[in-house]
Amino acid sequence: MEKKHKVSIWYILIGIWMVLLMQNYIASMYAVKTIPYSQFLNLLKDGKVKEVAITANRIEGKLVEEDGEQKGFNAVRVDPELSQLLDQYNVTFKGEIESTFVRDIVSWLVPFVLFIGIWYFLMRRMSGQQPGFMSLGKNKAKIYMENELNVTFEDVAGVDEAKQELVEIIDFLKSPERFSELGGKIPKGILLVGPPGTGKTLLAKAVAGESKVPFFSMSGSEFVEMFVGLGAARVRDLFVQAKQKAPCIIFIDELDALGKARGMGTMGGHDEREQTLNQLLVEMDGFDAKVGVILMAATNRPEILDPALLRPGRFDRHVLVDRPDKVGREAILKVHLKNVKAGPDVDVERLAGMTPGMVGADLANLVNEATLLAVRSGKKQVSMAEFQEGVERIIGGLEKKNRLINKKEREIVAHHEMGHALVAMSLPGTDPVHKISIIPRGIAALGYTMQVPTDDRFLMTRTELLNKISTLLGGRAAEEIIFGDISTGAHNDLSKATDIAKSMVKEYGMSERLGQVYLAHDKGSRFLETGLAMQEDYSDETARSIDEEVREIIQQRYATAVSILKEKKDILIRGSQILLEKEKINGEEIRALL
Repeated sequence: MEKKHKVSIWYILIGIWMVLLMQNYIASMYAVKTIPYSQFLNLLKDGKVKEVAITANRIEGKLVEEDGEQKGFNAVRVDPELSQLLDQYNVTFKGEIESTFVRDIVSWLVPFVLFIGIWYFLMRRMSGQQPGFMSLGKNKAKIYMENELNVTFEDVAGVDEAKQELVEIIDFLKSPERFSELGGKIPKGILLVGPPGTGKTLLAKAVAGESKVPFFSMSGSEFVEMFVGLGAARVRDLFVQAKQKAPCIIFIDELDALGKARGMGTMGGHDEREQTLNQLLVEMDGFDAKVGVILMAATNRPEILDPALLRPGRFDRHVLVDRPDKVGREAILKVHLKNVKAGPDVDVERLAGMTPGMVGADLANLVNEATLLAVRSGKKQVSMAEFQEGVERIIGGLEKKNRLINKKEREIVAHHEMGHALVAMSLPGTDPVHKISIIPRGIAALGYTMQVPTDDRFLMTRTELLNKISTLLGGRAAEEIIFGDISTGAHNDLSKATDIAKSMVKEYGMSERLGQVYLAHDKGSRFLETGLAMQEDYSDETARSIDEEVREIIQQRYATAVSILKEKKDILIRGSQILLEKEKINGEEIRALL
């Protein structure tokens, strides 16, 4: 893994100071003192002149100081009979001046070379932080050598099917001759597809860690720059480096940033992103799979990728890294709990059942939240209570005990949440009620009713969907029965109930009036909710029928919720009073009331 160093301004100041100090030292060694001719005669009479060199108008020589050190001097010649005077005092003299060329060169060249060396050293240090002009076309991949990756398949849980798909890639990287003997070819490209946070990047690192080969990691957005041609140059440089370190793995994260279908951009075929994609396609066609370079990529938007990327011979193997089921979540939690001091009361199986729909990143965050809560409470171990609070914090948001709510609103919230719980417990096929709270959470939630499914569900019947709508409308029904009025607290419930009713009519063909037809648009991404409004492709009459059918479903299910709560009005009032006193009650207490 490449290391980055910070370069301080003090490095530059110290370098300049050292250059000046060196130049001053060299200059002092060869210092020449200019003196008047009269002083020269006095020094000559005192016997301090050792030797001189004479020209027509100048004198240069060496003086002997009191401490015995010799110093250079020069003076302007005045007396034409100077030779007789020098001979009188036994001073060695000659008729030429010593050349100072070497001295001048040394005094300037040495500091200059030293300065260039310091500058080169600083540039080398800074090149790891921000590339210069000459490195614009170089790839920005993080290179992990085989001894720097400590991630193995033991660190990846909940994606057993995906790991099985990648085992033969590891076998190829370890012993490629087994495949070449039979004439087999390993897939050139492997595309990891799945929702965000399911562990696609971690799985790619685990493949490299198991194979003990170098790992080139780069994001798709790092290829694209504002300068045309740089992205293509980086692609070429990346493949050149990879071939030099083969066998190895190239991993491109967020491939959709680079591999979006051509023609979708606003700049047409001359877009820099499209040129980069073209170069990637060329490189994938050009390199031989027998070399040992495996190209892996990850995306959560496979539907927008260019078809040329997905054809056989390029990314010809697609591995789904889906949301884990209950068994998978249990395995993921055990991996994250290895480094946590968990209490004996922590039930991993129960915790996995409380987290339906969560991916690996969510579960890692859950374990961390529970650990922080235990540290905040001063505990030595993380108990089940902290994990349950962590689940509620992720689902509902941060608990806000200091938010002041007047007495009337607290009563409305208590009856509202109790209405949800009673309707849910009175209808078949609904998730069991785990907990009710009237402590505000998150941005707008003044209370919540937590339902925990017993099993992972992949299909729901029409009856179960209708009962779910009734449960959502139970809070509004309780407000109307008890107070004879309704509040704004049900806006989120109404939104969810309407969405379910619309899906029943438009997507699932569960409308008696419209029949078995599909009237919804293709949502595009299987793993992301875009929320983009698209133009409908059915008639106004059909749209009117859809609206009427949705409205009728909502009204019928609301009437069902009202009917249930009128029968259990006494339990509704009694349970709300207990909730106002305790602020939190669990499912067992509610079942005891029933």
